[in-house]
Amino acid sequence: TLLYMIPQTATTSMLIFGLISALLGGWMGLNQTQTRKLMAFSSIAHMGWLMIALTISPNLTTLTLLTYLIMTSTTFLIMALTESKTMLDLSTTHACYPTLMVLLMLSTMSLGGLPPLAGFFPKWLILKELSHLEMPLMATTMALSTLPSLYFYIRVTYTSMLTSPPITTQAEYKWRLHTNPPTYTTTLASMTLLLLPLTPTLLGST
Repeated sequence: TLLYMIPQTATTSMLIFGLISALLGGWMGLNQTQTRKLMAFSSIAHMGWLMIALTISPNLTTLTLLTYLIMTSTTFLIMALTESKTMLDLSTTHACYPTLMVLLMLSTMSLGGLPPLAGFFPKWLILKELSHLEMPLMATTMALSTLPSLYFYIRVTYTSMLTSPPITTQAEYKWRLHTNPPTYTTTLASMTLLLLPLTPTLLGST
C-alpha cells in the first residue's frame, strides 16, 4: 500500500517537513480563541509527528494515526455537544456540563501527550525510535515542539475548569437544557484515557 511505500522515499525531506509542521502547528495555535482554529493547528502539529513516524515504521505510523483519530474525535464530539465555539464558551459551559468538561480537560491533556494518558505513548515510541537511530537532536527538537501545543491545551483546561462567570440569575430553570451524550462519546473518551496499558498489545498487532 501507499503507506508502506512512503518510507522508501527521501527520508531527510520527510524529517524536515515533519519537524516544520510540528513547530508551526504549535506556535500558530498559541493566540487562537476559536476552538476550531485551535484544533486545526493541533492537527498540523500532529501531522508533523505522523510524518516523522512514516520515516521510521509504517506500523508505528498506523498506531499513531489511530490514537490521534480517537483523541480528536472525542474532543470534537464534546465541543459539538456543548456547542463550544470559542474559549469564552468554554468558560460558561462548566455549570451545565460538568462531566463533559472534565472529559474535555482529560482529552486535551491526552492530545498534549501527558502521561499516563493515551496520547503519551505514540510520542514516546517515536522519540525512542529516533534515539535508537542516533538522531538525538531531532528527538530533542520534536520533544520541545510539544511545549507550545501543551500550553494552549492547558489554556483550554484552565478556561473550561478553573474559571466560572458570575451567575446572577434567579430563574428556576437554567437557560441551557441538559443533553445526554451518545454512548460512543463515553467509549471514545475511555479509549482516550486508558489506552496506555495496552501499548505493547497494540504495537504488536499493527
